[in-house]
Amino acid sequence: MKLSELDYSLPPELIAQHPPQRRDDSRLLVYDRASGSVRHGRFSELPEELEPGELVVVNNTRVIPARIPIERPRGEILLLERAGVDGLWEGLARPTRRLRAGRRYGPVELVEHLGGGRWLLRLDGEPAGEMPVPPYITQALADPERYQTVYAEAEGSAAAPTAGLHFTPELLARLDVECVTLHVGLDTFRPVTVEELERHELHSERYEVGAAVWERIRAAPRVLAVGTTTVRVLESLARGGPLSGRTDLFVTPGFEFRRVDLLLTNFHLPRSTLLALVMAFCGVEETRRLYRLAIDERYRFYSFGDAMLVR
Repeated sequence: MKLSELDYSLPPELIAQHPPQRRDDSRLLVYDRASGSVRHGRFSELPEELEPGELVVVNNTRVIPARIPIERPRGEILLLERAGVDGLWEGLARPTRRLRAGRRYGPVELVEHLGGGRWLLRLDGEPAGEMPVPPYITQALADPERYQTVYAEAEGSAAAPTAGLHFTPELLARLDVECVTLHVGLDTFRPVTVEELERHELHSERYEVGAAVWERIRAAPRVLAVGTTTVRVLESLARGGPLSGRTDLFVTPGFEFRRVDLLLTNFHLPRSTLLALVMAFCGVEETRRLYRLAIDERYRFYSFGDAMLVR
């Protein structure tokens, strides 16, 4: 797949800068793959879009306060994941060229530069930085909990599984739901820069699924995966992966889905692996058509934007 196939033009004003006042008041584009039909509604109407026996699977990871500002030189350190005991973490640090291994920057000691802006570092205590909202969100977040799902439980992500941000406790109570865990690393959202998608290296992410949970998911008549991270967990297990470990499963067009029957997702950045996954599920040209339609209909895009249900 060529990188150009992952490109599209988005008016900047459609990048959502803040979440809706009520989580489930976001819009929902519903696409039926069998008929090709599209309809528009509200996320609060999701239960009416599902059929009896369709199991909803969410990712219950919790975002850590991972963004740590530094003053000299002015920049920041972004925690990605724990790298062992004794306060060791992997993280991104900038400006990397002006930083030095062995030096302290606030509560962080840089231990070793791993390349590409990544560092092995030692953190004093537990993470106590700022919420790591994406850089395209330029307005301050009034309530940091709005960058967490209401079911966030297992702490460890550097970014939110944003398809889940639309759910409220009341809406969840109307659905049949199971939880898996995948701790989201920023590499998931890293733009693809190579001309051929298959040459892009996707780093692994940690996941965990309970034995009884997986047995229920495996036996369900139909499964709705909430977000691309949930897809990667379920399809890793469907291919014989262990119940806990790391996955570097790279879902691109031509992929055979073995356990995911429906997909709930936000609208993703161009040139991203997330968009490639949606194209694998919907079809490349169909995804491009749906994105053009969403732009024409003035849907809100990215983390705090609207959602799409693909049946």
